Amino acid sequence: MPQSALGLLARQLERLRQMAFAAVWAYKVRSFFVILGVGFGVASLTLIVTAVDGAERKAVEIVEWFGPDAALVFGGNFKKQAVGARTNTLTQDDLRGIRQSLPGAYMVVPMRAKPDVPLKHQDASVPGTLVVGATEGYASAWNWPLVEGRDISEEDVRLGARVAILGDKPARELFGEASPIGRTFLLDKFQVQVIGLLKYRGAGGGGGGDIDDRVIIPISTLTARFNMDRRYFRAMRIKFLEPERMADHVENLNSYLRMAHKLEPGQDDDFSIITADEVLKFLSAFKGGLMAFLGVTAAAAMTVGGFVLANLFSISVSERSREIGLKKAVGATSWAIMLQFLMEAAVLTALGGLVGLGLGLGLGQLLTRLGMLQILFSWKVFFLSLSSAVAIGIIFGLRPARHAAGLDPIAALRGEG
Repeated sequence: MPQSALGLLARQLERLRQMAFAAVWAYKVRSFFVILGVGFGVASLTLIVTAVDGAERKAVEIVEWFGPDAALVFGGNFKKQAVGARTNTLTQDDLRGIRQSLPGAYMVVPMRAKPDVPLKHQDASVPGTLVVGATEGYASAWNWPLVEGRDISEEDVRLGARVAILGDKPARELFGEASPIGRTFLLDKFQVQVIGLLKYRGAGGGGGGDIDDRVIIPISTLTARFNMDRRYFRAMRIKFLEPERMADHVENLNSYLRMAHKLEPGQDDDFSIITADEVLKFLSAFKGGLMAFLGVTAAAAMTVGGFVLANLFSISVSERSREIGLKKAVGATSWAIMLQFLMEAAVLTALGGLVGLGLGLGLGQLLTRLGMLQILFSWKVFFLSLSSAVAIGIIFGLRPARHAAGLDPIAALRGEG
C-alpha cells in the first residue's frame, strides 16, 4: 500500500477514534450502564485468574513446608468419621512401634494441642493462641527454621521443662521487635521461658487461622499443666528416608496402624494419614470448584453486559439516524460508519474492563484480608481482562454497527432508522 494511502487511513482512523470518544461522552447514561455491565463481568473474571494464580502459589508454598518426605497422622477418620466418634486412637504403643519397626521412618514427633490459651507479658497480652505440645525435634520435623534459639530437647521433655518456642505472631505481640530469647511470659497461669523463635511462614490455616500464631512446649509439660490423658496423642509427624518411595511408606504405615488397632478387613480406618500429595489433591479440588463457580458467574455477568451493550446500541442507532444520514450524505462510507460504532463499543467495554479490573482487585484484597482467598496480581490479569472486555464490545456491538452502516441515507435523514 502506498505511503500516502497509509497516511490517509491513519488520519481516518484517528478521526473515527475522536468521534467515538465524543459519542461516548455525549451519551453518558448509556455509557454508564454499558461500563457497569461489562465491569461486573470483568471483576468476576479478574477474581478467577488472580485467585487461581494465588491458589497455585499457595499450593507450592504449602507443599514445600509440609515436605515431600513426611506424613501427618491424626487420630480418627476424617472422611468417614461419624458424629461423636472417638478421635483419641493414637497411643504410646503406636509411637514406640513406629519408631522401632516401621521401615524408612527416621523421625516421629507426637503432638497434642490446646487451643485458645491466653498469653501475657507485662502489659502485653494475647487473648488466645494455639499451644502445641511436642517431643524433641519439632522444628526439624516440620522443616521450620528457627530464627533464634534452639529446638525442644529430649531433656526438656523428660523434665517437663517450662520452656517454649514462639511463632512469629505471639512473639511480636508479646515482645515487639525485641528478641524474645531468654525472656519469660505467662502461658495461662504458669510461667515459661522462651528458648526459640520460629521463622515467619505466612501460610494461612483453615478457617482464616494463622499458622504463625502458635506456641510450642514439651508435650509432657502440656499434658501435666492441662490435665490431659497421657495415653493418647492427637497427631504424629513422621519423616521418611527415600521420599521418592512415599507411596510405599504410606501403605506400610497404614498397614501397621490397622494391625496395631486390630481392625478387621473391610472395617474403616480409625486414623487419617495426610501427605503432600493429599494436600495437593485437596487444593486442586478447591481450585476446580472455585474456577467453576466464578467462571459461571463471570460468563453470566459478561453476557448480561454484552446484551446491555447490544440493546442500548440498537436504541442509539435509532436515536442517531439523522446523524448517520448526514454523515453518509457528505460522503461517509458504510465501512466508516460501522467502524465508528465498533470503536464506540470497544471504548466503552475497555473502560468497563478497567473498572472491572479495579473492582476485582479491590474485592480480592478484601477476601485476602479476611483469609478466604489469596489474590495474586499479574500483567496476565490486566491483558486478559482488557482483551475480554474489548472482545465483548466487538461481538455484541457488531450487529448494531452493521445496522447503522446499512441505513439508507435518505430514510435516515427523515428519522426512519
